[in-house]
Amino acid sequence: MKIRRELLEDLHNWKESKDRKPILLKGARQTGKTWIMKEFGKECFDYVADFNFDRDIELNSIFEKTKATDRIVKELSLYTNVPILPGKTLIIFDEIQMSEGALNSLKYFCEDAPEYHVIAAGSLLGVAIRQKNMSVPVGKVEILHLYPVSFREFLHTSDERSWRYINQLKSIEPLPEIIHHRLELEYKRYLVTGGMPEAITTLLENKGMLKVDEVLQHILDLYQLDFSRYASPVEIPRINSLWNSLPSQLAKENRKFIYRIVRSGARAREYEDGLLWLEEAGLIYRIFNVSKPAIPLSGYQDLSAFKIYACDCGLLRRLAKLSPEVIMNSNVGFTEFKGALTENFVLQSLMLQNDAKPFYWSSGNKAEVDFIWQMDSGVVPIEVKSETRISGKSLSVYSKQFKPPVRVRISMNNLRENDGLLSCPIPLSDWLRQIMGVMKTKEKV
Repeated sequence: MKIRRELLEDLHNWKESKDRKPILLKGARQTGKTWIMKEFGKECFDYVADFNFDRDIELNSIFEKTKATDRIVKELSLYTNVPILPGKTLIIFDEIQMSEGALNSLKYFCEDAPEYHVIAAGSLLGVAIRQKNMSVPVGKVEILHLYPVSFREFLHTSDERSWRYINQLKSIEPLPEIIHHRLELEYKRYLVTGGMPEAITTLLENKGMLKVDEVLQHILDLYQLDFSRYASPVEIPRINSLWNSLPSQLAKENRKFIYRIVRSGARAREYEDGLLWLEEAGLIYRIFNVSKPAIPLSGYQDLSAFKIYACDCGLLRRLAKLSPEVIMNSNVGFTEFKGALTENFVLQSLMLQNDAKPFYWSSGNKAEVDFIWQMDSGVVPIEVKSETRISGKSLSVYSKQFKPPVRVRISMNNLRENDGLLSCPIPLSDWLRQIMGVMKTKEKV
């Protein structure tokens, strides 16, 4: 089963761009980087020349001998059965982190041979660049991020009729009950699988929840092997401890990261490199507290106060050993962690729409707003509730203090807007920017 990735549209636009640069595709392991490069090649080019620097180690020697792109292309032609022709062949450099020379060559393809279409990707690219002290040709490449499959992409495959209805929203009014019910069901199924393509296709091909959990556990096992392969001996146990502490960190009512949950007596300086490793691998997002919701938000962040979330809600569920039945049946007792899983889902949605991490705001022990989102020229507070109950004073405290023109409450309640407060159903988080655009259009009218 094929899941249509929205990034393909960006790649189509890149192909036709006159000021095109080579692409450097970043993303966590198992998100489908290799698949999307090859799929793009099949859709838009006559030929695909795929070079894997982990599999074919001798490729490295080509880039050690020369920086001349004409010679590089001539020698690469010896390692493929397809012609390398400008405009007709997509050149793929996979696992590029294994070759610093190949990474540097992207600069020369940009400057000296822009007629070639070159796209590169690599596992743990950020980690490898830092550890090997490699330099990325800044300004000479276009960096794109491939995140796990979004709920919107999932819905496109699992329930296309509902997907089409949401995409055509022109006003903010309650959704028909049948659409609202379908979205709730598909949202629960997405929480079970998360956005890893193999887990989603396993579910949609009706292979069963047990098989979905096997797929997710296999991915988690691969990640732990990566810790051993790419981290230093000193950092391996620390990275493992940080990663495995994720469910415990998020199960608290106050989800602020606490080092002693990782290990009794743990200190920040011992684990900072481990947190950075997980961030660079794309496995976690670190969300910082801001003292004041002003632009730019990064100017008001408190680097000592943060939360960490997983890159994927399905992996987080499996890491917490939470069974699919608990998600689907909303068991009693599944409350605080349900809130954490919902926040993780919403965060993934915000990352997709802004390609920048949001922040959170707190006022001592009095109030805390889950996400503060810098959107265009404004700052939007976002409160997240996992069910229909929306009790809580945090958003009210924030509103009284800062008087934002727009506030957002994400819950399982239906879509509506009242005096600048947008009530957004959780499954529509991926459409939040679009919905807020409808609000702006209404204000102008």
